[in-house]
Amino acid sequence: MLWFNKKENTITVAFYNVENLFDTKDDPNTFDDDFTTDGKRKWGYKRYKDKITKLGSVISQLGLKQSKYLPAIVGLVEVENAKVVKDLINSKNLKNHHYGFVHYDSPDDRGIDVALLYNKQLFEIFGSEHFPLYLEDDEGERDYTRDILVVYGNLNGELVHILVNHWPSRREGIPESEPKRIAAAKLASTIIDTIQAKNYDAKIIIMGDFNDDPTCKSVKEYLVKEDLYNPMEKLLDRDALGSLKYNGKWNLFDQIIITKNFLETKKEKHHFKYAEVFNKKWLKVFKGKLKGSPFRTYIGPWYKGGFSDHFPVYLYLKKEA
Repeated sequence: MLWFNKKENTITVAFYNVENLFDTKDDPNTFDDDFTTDGKRKWGYKRYKDKITKLGSVISQLGLKQSKYLPAIVGLVEVENAKVVKDLINSKNLKNHHYGFVHYDSPDDRGIDVALLYNKQLFEIFGSEHFPLYLEDDEGERDYTRDILVVYGNLNGELVHILVNHWPSRREGIPESEPKRIAAAKLASTIIDTIQAKNYDAKIIIMGDFNDDPTCKSVKEYLVKEDLYNPMEKLLDRDALGSLKYNGKWNLFDQIIITKNFLETKKEKHHFKYAEVFNKKWLKVFKGKLKGSPFRTYIGPWYKGGFSDHFPVYLYLKKEA
């Protein structure tokens, strides 16, 4: 067990949609053709390496305002496979910080998955599993999407369960796609119920790109029940604060939700301090009609060399030693 004082007694839990982190090779089983050397985006090694370096730089700065350490836990979505996650933790800003990762291949048509990075000095993995979300399209065929990843272990002396989510998008339209996100919320809620049936006081962190805001039905009515607390809802109330921007409107799809026992202040236990959107100026478009929005790798078909179309989010947990 680690004993902390001052900044050492505070750790960071983060989540980041890294937007299309594909390697350069074609996977014949998925629709990744655009992100290959010969694809229409000309996704070569130099561009891939640059994105890896940029993302590692972002992760290395999350939470350092309050914590001595880089994030203990980082949930990731839109990663193609284990290789890209391994390349990320081996990038120059992360390679000396003891990161491991958990990843499973999802059946998503585009070949994008969810994953978890963790600092092996702060989080000891006990186990992990992944839960498929079964959906059907209008023809009754299975609509393949991302699994929910569950990882549990010893977070600096305390058992914690983590769920990493990437719920179905709004591409078909909000009303048309909402039932899919409600189905994802129900699956996450079932997983939480199963964990709590074994340990009613289990500490659980639910993170992800929910493709809905904290006030939307899928999150507020179907996921965040009486024993959960969503600190991101208060952040949504601030003017022009979100994790992504679409059609000139800010959304806060990227969220970290916790069980309410993280609000209790007890010796030897972690408690929640506050949550933030990491929206530094250098992560934003600095001019033009998209000024202030996240600086992306591509805008439409044009390569811009940015980071992601989402800002990361994070929260602090403090341990009273």
